[in-house]
Amino acid sequence: MTPPILNPAREEQMAHASPLFAAVPGDIAVSFEFFPPKTDKMHAQLWSAIETLAPLDPRFVSVTYGAGGSTRERTHDTVARIARETNMAAAAHLTCVEATKEEVDAVADAYWQAGVRHIVALRGDPPEKGKPYSTHPGGYENAAALVEGLRKLHPFEISVAAYPECHPDSADPQTDIDNLKRKMDAGANRAITQFFFEPDTFFRFRDDAARAGIDAEIVPGIMPVMSFGAVSRMSAMCGTDVPSWMATLFEGLDDHPEARQLVSATIAAELCRRLYAGGVREFHFYTLNRAELAYAICHLLGVRPKTDAAALQAAARETAI
Repeated sequence: MTPPILNPAREEQMAHASPLFAAVPGDIAVSFEFFPPKTDKMHAQLWSAIETLAPLDPRFVSVTYGAGGSTRERTHDTVARIARETNMAAAAHLTCVEATKEEVDAVADAYWQAGVRHIVALRGDPPEKGKPYSTHPGGYENAAALVEGLRKLHPFEISVAAYPECHPDSADPQTDIDNLKRKMDAGANRAITQFFFEPDTFFRFRDDAARAGIDAEIVPGIMPVMSFGAVSRMSAMCGTDVPSWMATLFEGLDDHPEARQLVSATIAAELCRRLYAGGVREFHFYTLNRAELAYAICHLLGVRPKTDAAALQAAARETAI
């Protein structure tokens, strides 16, 4: 069933009228993205983040895959350990870059054997910056072909990427939507978006996808700003608009990391609140292997550890009585 086309102006009005509840709403689901660590220090930081966020009971946690498969072994080791040592569902990113179909299939098979049942299927970025993407000889042409190939291997749960502000390699937004439709038709379960900073950006994209006949779940990707300069550089590479008001809010905070975190959490939580008012109930957080901001934002949205959530719900019932 195709979801209804929503009016961004009406959703904006709803958001301003909707309070940020401290009580657990009970209908928000979250997931978190990590990247494979390179050093012992980064390894410790990653597992500290995982241990902090695990009590929030995420639907899944995903681990990225470097350009050209540069992190293949580290990604596999990280995902396999999450699947082996935690109760969280682990999702492995997998790309088409610099590999034949047989090589990609072998990686997918290894994930299945390790107990991983969820793949984030991506075309991937060129291994050399500045060079256009080209299909590897004998490789999967794009993410849609990869999804189709994975469907023939095992009954994976499959997520794919979506781009609310259009992928840099797409000729125009309609071409980008058409590509997303092909990925969903190939068998993907959901799309997770590139990060963005204005709620209307997501609402417009969601409506465009619905018009194109895409009725699968589209999950907004949320990027808490740890460094405004770094996020600005990433945004320029992936075509994400950074609104001028963000620069104003982060101005003068370079030497005040604690204050910067407070501002960042407030901005991201407000974005999520307005998305929630527009009907969004699932959020995917790009953690950059740090837990504090994602945890704080989830807390503001009422996503708490299971024991805390149960206590809050009980208190709310008693108050109602």
